[in-house]
Amino acid sequence: MSADSVCAFEWRYGSPEMRAIVSRRGFIERMIRVEVALLEALAEAGLAPREAAERLREAASRVHPEEVYERERETGHEVIALVEALAEKAGGEAARWIHYGATSNDIVDTAWALVLRDALRLLLGKLSRLVQRLSQLARETRDVVMIGRTHGQHALPITLGFKLANYVYELARSRERICAAASRAVRAKIGGAVGTMAAWGEAGPRVREAAARRLGLEPHVITTQVAPRDGFAEVAAALAILASQLDRLATEVRELARPEIMEVWEDRAGTLGSSAMPHKANPVTAERISGLARIARSLSTAFLENIVLWHERDLSNSSSERVAIPHLLLTLDQMLEDTLALLGRLRYSPERMRRNLELSHGAVMAEALMGLLIRELGMSRPEAYRLAKKLSEEAASTGRPLHELAASHPALAGRVPPERLREILDPLRYTGSAGWLVEQALGYAERVLRAPCPPLEEG
Repeated sequence: MSADSVCAFEWRYGSPEMRAIVSRRGFIERMIRVEVALLEALAEAGLAPREAAERLREAASRVHPEEVYERERETGHEVIALVEALAEKAGGEAARWIHYGATSNDIVDTAWALVLRDALRLLLGKLSRLVQRLSQLARETRDVVMIGRTHGQHALPITLGFKLANYVYELARSRERICAAASRAVRAKIGGAVGTMAAWGEAGPRVREAAARRLGLEPHVITTQVAPRDGFAEVAAALAILASQLDRLATEVRELARPEIMEVWEDRAGTLGSSAMPHKANPVTAERISGLARIARSLSTAFLENIVLWHERDLSNSSSERVAIPHLLLTLDQMLEDTLALLGRLRYSPERMRRNLELSHGAVMAEALMGLLIRELGMSRPEAYRLAKKLSEEAASTGRPLHELAASHPALAGRVPPERLREILDPLRYTGSAGWLVEQALGYAERVLRAPCPPLEEG
């Protein structure tokens, strides 16, 4: 890392693997692959000599990204700089046919498709490990009872496994969503100046199919001079949704790690927290996930704006994509890395969960009491609701258990045995089908992770 670095992604965020994919070097190397595939396709269609394609393939390894960017300073055009460098290295007959009939975005947009394929493949690998780890935790805590919260208030008993299984289900859906979006974005754009393939005559469809096949891509059905930007926007939206899901999980950990709750937390033993307060163990990993999610969501706006281009194209998308695509991919890469690290250090306390569950002295079982009054004592729902509310508020304010208050109330005394009331109003017995739902979510995730994702398979 240089002390003169400006962008935090150059040194702080993103894995080396993702940096390599989205780097300037990585992009130029993919552009070269597209130029080679195009000339081979031209040769296959009989529009260029096969020897030219062979010469270009041999010369391609001798063109270095630094050389292309040096030429770009002179030409002011990245693709022209690349074509000139390739022509110089290939020489002779091959130089005539490089980039024949193509336009810049045949190369650029198809290179972006290769970047997306490699980057999304890397992200889905990490997402799969994350879903598997969460599934393991959900199964481990399937029967660990805790209080469920709505509006930040105590609601009804749930289990920690049930809470985590909801994230398993949502994150599995993100894998489905990303694969579906990739099927529309990870495609070759081979069409020439306005997309009609006019320079290749009747051989145009064959050139497009052959070039795409060599790259392991499906071609777009139809394009203007550029690939349709709705596909890029869809991928960005899918990644922003994933970022928000990870943010929700991180926020949950941050909330439950408050000292007055302390049900779930990140083990920060051996690390330093506050520079001023030595006693603190701040949830910095979870907070970084939440902070980066804001970047992911904000970047997705640029992709929506880029859908709106003039006529068969303009250049307004190019500059924003050079910023937005690499940074969005690096952002999600870091968020997934951080979430995996967070889960690796995640701790939970069944004792604190039990203590918090009992804070209201059984008031959270008002729904169960209301059900009993309706089901077995024949009360109308409004009448049962008012009585359950009155007794639960009394339990919370006086500290007397709800089952004791209910047993002594005239409406229930002598009609429902105290032992039965204690059983019915036991929060540990009131988790419904939570265990079954956990297994349903884990089974769904297992099926999703096993399912193929054709657009991201090796080309």
